[in-house]
Amino acid sequence: MKRSTGDKIFHTLVYTLLVLLAFVCFYPFWNSIVISFNLGSDTELGGITFWPRSFTLQNYSIVFQDGRLLDAFYISVLRTLIGTSVAILCTAIFSFGMSRKNLIGRKAYMLFCVFTMYFSGGLIPTYMLIRNMHLLDSFWVLVIPGIINVWNMIVFISFFRDLPDGLEESARMDGCSNFGVLFRIVLPLSGPIIATLSLFTAVSLWNDWFYAGLYITKSELLPIQALLQQILNSNIMTTELLNLNSAAQDRIAAMQSITTKSLSMATMIVAVLPIMFTYPFVQKYFVKGVLVGSLKG
Repeated sequence: MKRSTGDKIFHTLVYTLLVLLAFVCFYPFWNSIVISFNLGSDTELGGITFWPRSFTLQNYSIVFQDGRLLDAFYISVLRTLIGTSVAILCTAIFSFGMSRKNLIGRKAYMLFCVFTMYFSGGLIPTYMLIRNMHLLDSFWVLVIPGIINVWNMIVFISFFRDLPDGLEESARMDGCSNFGVLFRIVLPLSGPIIATLSLFTAVSLWNDWFYAGLYITKSELLPIQALLQQILNSNIMTTELLNLNSAAQDRIAAMQSITTKSLSMATMIVAVLPIMFTYPFVQKYFVKGVLVGSLKG
């Protein structure tokens, strides 16, 4: 079908706008990569845009020699793996119960859950609760508060309700209990929605720094995002902040080419890349998982 001149102009404007929008979204990330590969002292002069002016790997060398950064990376990986697994499992179990039509008081439970999406007890009561549970300065404070996500629960419920009732009836006739129906029938058929919500949960846990900054004072328990936030808030690069070994300190003193900004950019890239590489492996589940789980049922 031949397009009119007006249609061509409209499509040209739309594509131009989308290209500009994509550039605006992508350029800050690309500029951060460029700065991370540029000498810090040269970056301070300004003018670094699309390519490094003085290419170097010194920033990444310092990052990977900093023991505290490696410990923080390990904490982030451990938190993401354990937190995502526990959160998806507990949310799926809770959602399966909430999706049962014969559950007594189901509407009241749902109203209570949805209420928590819009209203919370506040920062101070939450802190007091965490303190009374003896979770302060504990690894589990990074995991337990996010076990149940109401939005994920709603998506799970919608997906579970869309499954054929005959599957559960057949399982009941074979003697399956509620847990048998869930783990043998429902969850094996919920691969797309589990993969999608697992990715969303993992990204949220990996990028979160607030809980660690609020509830953890021990440096060895800080995830990499919380440590990066401390570096970004620092105006002056100090050896106490970076906790470098003596050889790295001598090299910095000799070169005088590394700044807080260059190190923070390198640290940020190291923190972002692992979760970015996860996307391609679950991207195919997005449409099938999110749309089916959210729009059907």
